Amino acid sequence: MATSRDSDYDVTGTVQVSDPHKVCTAVLEIFDTCFPAHPHDQVTAAFEQFRLLFEGKLPGYAGCDTIYHDMQHSLDVTLAMARLLGGQERAAPDDEKLGHELCVVGIVAALFHDSGYIRKTADDEFLNGAQYTKSHVTRSAGFLATYMPTIGLAAHVSDTTQLVHYTGYEVDLETLTFSDHRYKIMGQLLGTADLMAQMADRCYLEKCRDHLYSEFVLGGVAISEQHDGTTRVEYQSGEDLLKKTPLFYESVTRNRLMGTHGNVARYLSAWFPDGDPYDAGIRKNLEYLNTILKSGDLKLLRRAPQVFTVEEDNLSDTQKMVALKLDSLPGKS
Repeated sequence: MATSRDSDYDVTGTVQVSDPHKVCTAVLEIFDTCFPAHPHDQVTAAFEQFRLLFEGKLPGYAGCDTIYHDMQHSLDVTLAMARLLGGQERAAPDDEKLGHELCVVGIVAALFHDSGYIRKTADDEFLNGAQYTKSHVTRSAGFLATYMPTIGLAAHVSDTTQLVHYTGYEVDLETLTFSDHRYKIMGQLLGTADLMAQMADRCYLEKCRDHLYSEFVLGGVAISEQHDGTTRVEYQSGEDLLKKTPLFYESVTRNRLMGTHGNVARYLSAWFPDGDPYDAGIRKNLEYLNTILKSGDLKLLRRAPQVFTVEEDNLSDTQKMVALKLDSLPGKS
């Protein structure tokens, strides 16, 4: 297995993004820089709630068992969101700056943007959170609607449950409406943080092949049953998912970043004046993927990144569930 230094640090190699306390510290340092006169109680409370939820210690919830959308993923996104917020506070026009309270809302939204993958203990429908793939953003919005009032953010619930959809594909983003244009900007920042943090991860390619594909199988994305009894195959394997990643990036991801997400990734350059490490990480991953695809040897991807889930055996359990599902499928079309 790769060392933790290899697999669970952020793109700069300075923050351990599998540890809620260390990410919270890094986020608060950004807030101290941007908002030195403001308290941090709501942010620290949200990080503690996040830890309890993902570790399975929050009453009524089973904890995180998804091997791609694990604790590290959400913390990595939250750190990227904080950096985007910091850059936006530095470089945006005055009428677009979010200010302290909305930045707090942005961090809370980032922490819980994938909370919808987490099953409730009373859930007797699904055995793994990945089975909620197609509805997880709506479920995340539901969690946020319940949690935010407990830390004094009730006034922001309606808009936050809309903007979190910038991280998914469940609704047409053009149909979202907000009480203030800054919530749309926050949604664009969150969607950008979600895309860039995962794609810049130095283990992104292995995680797509070995972890995301498994979630896609369980969630009915890779292979779906049709009304006529056949199955539609979108991704035949983890390797097939990787082969289709460059086209997906150019046709979907890049269009989102530059289009619906408003090119707010530019604010990372305001936070990192010596160069945006996320953009560099994404380019490096895509260039290496293209090199590997040309060689035809996907075994060159040898890293084995850790997963940060509620149980140590969630990875092996997920792999067994995927194998059983694939074996049970009828003829593929």
